[in-house]
This record gives sequence, structure tokens and C-alpha cells, in this order.
Amino acid sequence: METIILRAHFDGEHIQLDDPVELRPNARLLVTVIPEPDAERLAWLRLSLDGLSAAYGEDEPDYPLTAVKEPNPNYEGG
Repeated sequence: METIILRAHFDGEHIQLDDPVELRPNARLLVTVIPEPDAERLAWLRLSLDGLSAAYGEDEPDYPLTAVKEPNPNYEGG
């Protein structure tokens, strides 16, 4: 079986997977507990979001490919 990432939560008694998945008996699992963000981290996240929103707002123009003066040879997008 290939390595996959599964979302889960703790219901106070057991770890519950959020989506159904078939696992073989005795499948080896790693569990990572993700802490709740503290107030300072939330403030930094809000500041980052505000900066991104200002840079990439709803009124951001859609530039055509013809506006590109020097193509990036490593770009794999469509």
C-alpha cells in the first residue's frame, strides 16, 4: 500500500477517521496531533491574509500570455 495522508479527529475517547478508507489489519499508522493556533499565530495569519488580499484583490487585472516578455522555461502550467 502506498503512503497516504488521512484526516482524523479525537472524539474524546477514540481517534476517528474523517473519511472512509480500507486498511489491512495491523496496518502501521503515524498520528500527528496538530495544536490549536495561539493568538499570536492567528494575528500573523490574519496579517498575511490581509497582505495577500491587497496584492491579489477582486479587481486584479487578468494579464494575457502576450504580456509575457521573457517566458520561464521551467514553467509547466497550461
